[in-house]
Amino acid sequence: MTERIHDFLRRRREQGLDDGPCLVVDLDVVRDNYRAFAKALPDSRVFYAVKANPAPELLSLLVSLGSCFDTASVAEIEMVLAAGASAERISFGNTIKKERDIARAFALGVRLFAIDCKAEVEKIARAAPGAKVFCRFLFGCAGAEWPLSRKFGCDPEMAVEVLDHAHKLGLEAAGVSFHVGSQQRRTAAWDEALKSAAAIFRACADRGINLSMVNLGGGFPTKYLREVPAVEAYGRSIFRALRKHFGNAIPETIIEPGRGMVGNAGVIEAEVVLVSNKSEHDHVRWVYLDIGKFGGLAETMGESIRYPIKTPRDGDEVGPCVLAGPTCDSADVLYEKRPYDLPISLEIGDKVLIEGTGAYTATYAAVAFNGFQPLQTFHI
Repeated sequence: MTERIHDFLRRRREQGLDDGPCLVVDLDVVRDNYRAFAKALPDSRVFYAVKANPAPELLSLLVSLGSCFDTASVAEIEMVLAAGASAERISFGNTIKKERDIARAFALGVRLFAIDCKAEVEKIARAAPGAKVFCRFLFGCAGAEWPLSRKFGCDPEMAVEVLDHAHKLGLEAAGVSFHVGSQQRRTAAWDEALKSAAAIFRACADRGINLSMVNLGGGFPTKYLREVPAVEAYGRSIFRALRKHFGNAIPETIIEPGRGMVGNAGVIEAEVVLVSNKSEHDHVRWVYLDIGKFGGLAETMGESIRYPIKTPRDGDEVGPCVLAGPTCDSADVLYEKRPYDLPISLEIGDKVLIEGTGAYTATYAAVAFNGFQPLQTFHI
């Protein structure tokens, strides 16, 4: 947690405004993260994944730094435009789009679209004639703490057919994309994916289609409980893989950091609502917070993301606890398979700080499930 966040939370408590959980994001950290990505991958354009955190203050900062943007909906496109970006800096990166949304994006000036099947190609050909498209292919996510499913992408061999179909329908078949899995801790994860990308480039060239771009996706991690490699290590590994598989004909590349851009910039302050046991002989306590899965901590599903938690009683003896949210839903349990060690002295009313929560939190929060208000957010 930065001093700026610490001071903000202190002033909030002194003013008696700490009446519920809140997320505070330090924009100075985001600025530093953007510059680190630009330095580590100087030949790649940064397309910030807006879904990670679409706060207007954050988008405006990234616009001023020169970032481009990966968007998942027309609403996100409009947010980015409102923040001051030109349409040329926007990719419609969702492979699942209504035709009317494609038409709306095209009317707003967006010209770069993701695809992963022929049906999506046909929608874009009708609604956005002449647009640039890149085909997402399937790739395994070994080493990722938040692996992605088969929902997005197609088999690499099918990607060739999809791009060929786009070319025949008058679209510009620009390239390919993949995703190595969110919170990817292996710097070498991009090597195998780039091998597949190069094979698709060659197969398309045999058909007279000259691809020019590889979208390296996201996956760049933020630090939670375990250490992660520095972004410079990812940059070196990716460049080696590009040279290995593309030789001197290295294509244009783009990256889509989301978690890696804003995750470590945010802290959630929450309150202990209850500490209890399920039996007289149960040594595992249940600690209930005023925030849970439905309040913004959805990525605790499957206990994949384990956030660092700081308490005012750190340094005291610790013991295992099940950590849960406040709602009347039995699914609102954060950590139970692997109980979380917290101070035994932790009491009702104590404030806790959940770190690394700048990404994929506020936008996951329910509007008013059980009557709880959405997560308050502040960008400083």
